[in-house]
Amino acid sequence: MGLFKKETYLTRYKGNPIITPKSFPYGHADSVMNCGQIMHEGKTVLLLSVIDSAKKMTAIFYAESKDGINFDIREKPLITGLQDPRFKRLDIHVIDPRLTKIGDTYYIARPGNSESGECIAFLYRTKDFKEVEFMDCIALPNNRVPSLFPEKINGYYARLDRPYALGAASEKASVWLSYSPDLIHWGQHRYLWSGNDNWNWGKIGPTPPLKTPKGWLVIMHGVCPSCDGYKYSLGAWMLDLNDPSKMIGRIRNYILTPDELYELVGNVGNVVFACGAIADEDKDQLRVYYGAADTSICLATGSLSRIIDTCLNEGP
Repeated sequence: MGLFKKETYLTRYKGNPIITPKSFPYGHADSVMNCGQIMHEGKTVLLLSVIDSAKKMTAIFYAESKDGINFDIREKPLITGLQDPRFKRLDIHVIDPRLTKIGDTYYIARPGNSESGECIAFLYRTKDFKEVEFMDCIALPNNRVPSLFPEKINGYYARLDRPYALGAASEKASVWLSYSPDLIHWGQHRYLWSGNDNWNWGKIGPTPPLKTPKGWLVIMHGVCPSCDGYKYSLGAWMLDLNDPSKMIGRIRNYILTPDELYELVGNVGNVVFACGAIADEDKDQLRVYYGAADTSICLATGSLSRIIDTCLNEGP
């Protein structure tokens, strides 16, 4: 889009967007966006955030694909707003799932947004994406993006968080690491990083770490405030395998930033937003299914080794 293309580490699929509100087969949708992503039984699985504003409906829908491009969307939502009286008023906007496999179980972490503005996080688990079990609320306000590691570290479950304060612009949101014996009770909190590059100084947020031989690869989003609103881009870090409180590298520039019309214009313009990524070491490929302008889902791919090596070469 425009005269000057921005150099990035990810290449957009030429057929983007791959899922749009118009292609949603089960009635009206204003947005089909921001998806959890993972491989399951040889298929690419996406957990889609679907919004129908007129019906005040938000839900997570399951989609799967044999080729990673053409997706079949299941008719019945996988996750809807909680009816549990303990949490019902705290869960009016069901979006942005983060998906991690630990052992033989898939865990889904997602934010819960309340009418009064607080944002907490809920955790679910499933083995087959047919039956989903709600586990508990796992984060106090305001913490909407817990991202689980896919295995225990030194005997404990681990996750990345981005706690933040509402209405306190001077309090910069940071990413933290924490540990748990049971995925419910979290502690041993360790500060990790705050965005300080020109494209992410406003806010940052993690996705579930991907294990590689050289460290944990984390795809993150970064926000740059401007007089024209906020711009959401994607970046990459590497964390130490044995002690992920140590950042061992990060790419100083974004790996993807809004540039195409479908990213610049939509329900929320100037947004590329990922809830995860899929790494394929055999193909040396990183796939990122991302939300574009809070409207549709797109795909971008890049060299896994190039992204990892650039992180390590540029250092922490």
